[in-house]
Amino acid sequence: MAAEASADVIVVGAGLAGLVATAELADTGRKVLLLDQEPPASLGGQAHWSFGGLFFVDSPEQRRMRIRDSHELALQDWLGTAGFDRDCDTWPRRWAEAYVDFAAGEKRAWLKAQGMKFFPVVGWAERGGYDAMGHGNSVPRFHITWGTGPGVVEPFLRRVRAAIDKGLVVLKTRHRVDELTVTAGAVDGVRGQVLEHSDVARGEKSSRVELRPFEFSAQAVVVTSGGIGGNHDLVRRNWPERLGTPPKHMLSGVPAHVDGRMIGITEKAGGNAINGDRMWHYTEGIQNWDPIWPMHGIRILPGPSSLWLDARGKRLPVPLFPGFDTLGTLEHIMRGGHEHTWFVLTQKIIEKEFALSGSEQNPDLTGRSVRGVLGRALPGAPGPVEAFKKHGVDFIVENDLRTLISRMNALTPEPLLDEEQVEREIRARDREIRNPFTKDLQITALRGARNYLGDKLIRVATPHRLLDPKAGPLIAVRLSIITRKSLGGLETDLSSRVLQGSGEPLPGVYAAGEAAGFGGGGMHGYRALEGTFLGGCIFSGRVAGRAAAAATA
Repeated sequence: MAAEASADVIVVGAGLAGLVATAELADTGRKVLLLDQEPPASLGGQAHWSFGGLFFVDSPEQRRMRIRDSHELALQDWLGTAGFDRDCDTWPRRWAEAYVDFAAGEKRAWLKAQGMKFFPVVGWAERGGYDAMGHGNSVPRFHITWGTGPGVVEPFLRRVRAAIDKGLVVLKTRHRVDELTVTAGAVDGVRGQVLEHSDVARGEKSSRVELRPFEFSAQAVVVTSGGIGGNHDLVRRNWPERLGTPPKHMLSGVPAHVDGRMIGITEKAGGNAINGDRMWHYTEGIQNWDPIWPMHGIRILPGPSSLWLDARGKRLPVPLFPGFDTLGTLEHIMRGGHEHTWFVLTQKIIEKEFALSGSEQNPDLTGRSVRGVLGRALPGAPGPVEAFKKHGVDFIVENDLRTLISRMNALTPEPLLDEEQVEREIRARDREIRNPFTKDLQITALRGARNYLGDKLIRVATPHRLLDPKAGPLIAVRLSIITRKSLGGLETDLSSRVLQGSGEPLPGVYAAGEAAGFGGGGMHGYRALEGTFLGGCIFSGRVAGRAAAAATA
């Protein structure tokens, strides 16, 4: 079939990076064709479901919380976390440096000018626990967007809709791209299939019934189609040996349409994908009692006080405490022979320290309800957390420790927990609480966390014995591996041009967001500092949109 020449630039993927790129292109007067395989309800992609965390450096929110941050400290943390050590890390490192510049520079002001606002208390994610040049955030940098994920998507979706009204953007949903067309060595369009109409709600699995083929041509194509987290077979295929044996059972932290198809399609057209073995999956996953997509999991965003036990009841080693080192914990778990672990905590801890990742799990912040947010200071856990405690299959609540352990054993295929071992761990930990000094580094860490005002106010419970009846009841939570992000992807230069294996740009094609490893083919390296995924989509989408606009002038 003959290709329709209907746009200057085609953008493949209407997630956050695609919306940003489209908005930037339309601002220059370029005509854009925005394609997505999902129904209109899913505009914004994964970003809609996110907690809305953004990484800023030396922000007004940090300064008000008495946090002393700097570009130098942030770059030190980023490079120590990323661990760049490959020949192919040249562009990822350059993207990392450019992103830290952005986060310490115009990022916040640029987003604020578009109407975004931020929660005043800054969160402290990925605390590390190693030396100053190792993994982790030295200071809190996790800024929650007022409105969570939908609040992040909103300004860019608004700009795209305005461009649609002006005739600069044509949005075509249910258009699945299967091929990039190449003429004389340059990408000049796309081919694919129109999928049948679907009325499924956002995030639900949609039909893949094909109606008819399509083909469109343009001066440039921008690939912003996301990563591989919804494709468990692809996750296992790329699983690195350093993280142990791939899990047999995983929950999905992203919808099924996050399938990684466009990365392979771009490779077939001549693009180079790198760092496919670098990935970001969480270890604190729980089954969603009210699922939206297949194998839907929710991640617990834990404070530092819960006792973390492996499948046999032994404490995880230092510094693998809740919220300190995601991939270090994942590696330890997968090398231990069992895929699940346990949190043991108290009602006092769950009330202060448990949050759930996701816009739908935080209706107060998502709905911009000041009254609702203030309600978090009242007795009791947040409503969504209480709902999981009541309905979630992974939660056990008991007043008696032996009964708790017995029920924990009943929740797994075989009773792996030794009651005496678990009780020894808990009682030994409780003895350390009685003094203001201790050799238990987790207790030292949680007391240190309370030196930060934000943690003391809303994030870290007052240290107490787990077996203190006044802090009860006791709670156990079974944790599973939950898929989330691809850290590798299509290799790009600082103009978001997709590179070939030779290192030269593949003419006519750009990539941004998770499909490009958030920039360069993996600007996070091996690990992430958190709050950097949405920001990476925004930054790389902006770069790609502006570069494609300049190239198609």
